[in-house]
Amino acid sequence: MKKPSTPTSYLLLAPLAILLLVFLLPSLRPSPRDASDGLGVLCARRAGLSNATAVAAPPPVDVSSPPPSEPIDFSLLVGVLTMPSRRERRDIVRMAYALQPRAARARVDVRFVFCDVTDPVDAALLAVEIKRHGDIMVLNCTENMNDGKTYAYFSSVPRLFASGRRYDYVMKTDDDTYLRVAELAKELRGKPREDVYLGYGYAMGGQPMPFMHGMGYVVSWDVASWVAGAEEILARNDTLGPEDLMFGKWLNLAGRGRNRYDLKPRMYDLNWDMDNFRPDTVAVHTLKTNQRWAATFKYFNVTAGIKPSDLHHLP
Repeated sequence: MKKPSTPTSYLLLAPLAILLLVFLLPSLRPSPRDASDGLGVLCARRAGLSNATAVAAPPPVDVSSPPPSEPIDFSLLVGVLTMPSRRERRDIVRMAYALQPRAARARVDVRFVFCDVTDPVDAALLAVEIKRHGDIMVLNCTENMNDGKTYAYFSSVPRLFASGRRYDYVMKTDDDTYLRVAELAKELRGKPREDVYLGYGYAMGGQPMPFMHGMGYVVSWDVASWVAGAEEILARNDTLGPEDLMFGKWLNLAGRGRNRYDLKPRMYDLNWDMDNFRPDTVAVHTLKTNQRWAATFKYFNVTAGIKPSDLHHLP
């Protein structure tokens, strides 16, 4: 049988090519879900970063998203205070939360918290994070450690989440803390929903825990709302100084946060030898190097269960 000529072969393939275009092109278009807007920048004051809010961002991924049919006992917002330059650290922290088991019957959202971003390079790179992850909060303050950032965070949250997506609890933590969300959820489940102040308690002046360690502490929504409206904090200039100690001072003077819970020894600093991990850990702090994060991931089996592949050979 004589083979068809080359032009004839192309004519025979044309119908097949048309069918492929008809059926494949729709699948290549972004779905409505892919194009949805996320929270992105919740409060951006500088033009360099504000421009990023016009770009559609993916919806933030909840650390703990129960199935639609599962009832939710409570919701928690975790604010991780960080700085624009710590991009590698944020990538590690994101993985640390994403690879954890889900906290049952709880909704837990994690947001990275910044003050105003004024450097144009930082603003551009942070805009990429916003577009990719949608987990950024930029507050109206000057970047600092002990000059009001904690106050800006707690006083902004009730306003930013006033409509619809409010939380039962609000947490402040740092980017050198490994927080085990499911273990924290167990501690919060069954606790009151009002006047709560929970964390690593410091004993001082004969009081068992006048304030909580800055590695991470939780307050109920009403406490955060009180901070947002407490004019006396600003009148006393009490936003300046060691911020976690000052936060305890605010509550002590106002008689707030009376339901206090000390999570020692389940919240702790990692020691020099990195040999004081606990299996019942809620939070481990001072993970300021990649070596410390690696030791933490190894202890809690975060790196276990990687499927064999010819593409990677890890020790």
